[in-house]
Amino acid sequence: MTSIRQIITALATASVTLWFAVTLAFFALRVLPGDGIATQLRESGASAGLIAERRATLGLEQPVIVQYGRYLEGLLHGDLGVSLLDGRPVSEIVAQQFAPTLVLALSALAVAIIGGAALGLIAALETPVSFVARLALDLARSMPRYWTGTLAIYVFAVQLDWFKVTGLLLPAAVLGFHTAGAIGQVIRAGVEEALARDFVRTARAKGLPELHVLGRHVLRAGLLPAVTVIALQAGFLLGGVVITESLFVRPGIGRVLLNATMRQDYPVVQGVVVLSAVVYILLNAAADFSYHLLDPRV
Repeated sequence: MTSIRQIITALATASVTLWFAVTLAFFALRVLPGDGIATQLRESGASAGLIAERRATLGLEQPVIVQYGRYLEGLLHGDLGVSLLDGRPVSEIVAQQFAPTLVLALSALAVAIIGGAALGLIAALETPVSFVARLALDLARSMPRYWTGTLAIYVFAVQLDWFKVTGLLLPAAVLGFHTAGAIGQVIRAGVEEALARDFVRTARAKGLPELHVLGRHVLRAGLLPAVTVIALQAGFLLGGVVITESLFVRPGIGRVLLNATMRQDYPVVQGVVVLSAVVYILLNAAADFSYHLLDPRV
């Protein structure tokens, strides 16, 4: 009975979260003056009558609340609408650009989890290199991403010519480094707390090798509070990283969102918002499941 209630609560929470994100995006975009259709046609020299006719065809002349109701009705049927600028289905635009973002996000997340776990563990231990690990974590959390990306391009692409600017390795490394800062800081705190727990002292008293104690007991306990951070960072990466994709001239959801926002292409922006909200909801569910795997007491 409890499990059913939890599932119903989770579904209700997810539905409200998705509705709120969609609603906020819908009305926030319409606070701005003008729209993509009017801007595009006006720049091409179209008459006011043609602009009004085109707006009426797309339903932009209707009251905002009517447009909102039609949009929600379309969402319930899986219809994200069409782009105001080229008439393509939003679902097609989002699907085409999500693949490059997914590849970049998964690559950066792999770098972040491995690097964050290593730096967090080393930073929590009293070793000669702990200071270096703590410094790396502080730099990852404090340095602007665009500055790190620019520096990486100049050093590794321009001066050393090791990587291509438009390749995958360099942007994945930059994103992974910054994401590792948040993950590593949480793991560091979790490991420091675990090292003071009784089960660690008991494991050492039994004569277990130190690597076994750190890997099997300490790191596993330290990873638990980092699960939520990893899920949030994964959602951020999958939702599109505008600065990184623009800096490294990569296609992806981030650039689509930036261009659509600047051109006031409402349906495309709303489609990206829906995708991001769904991604966050699914990742939060995965994080809850991972909690149980790491600690059955949860």
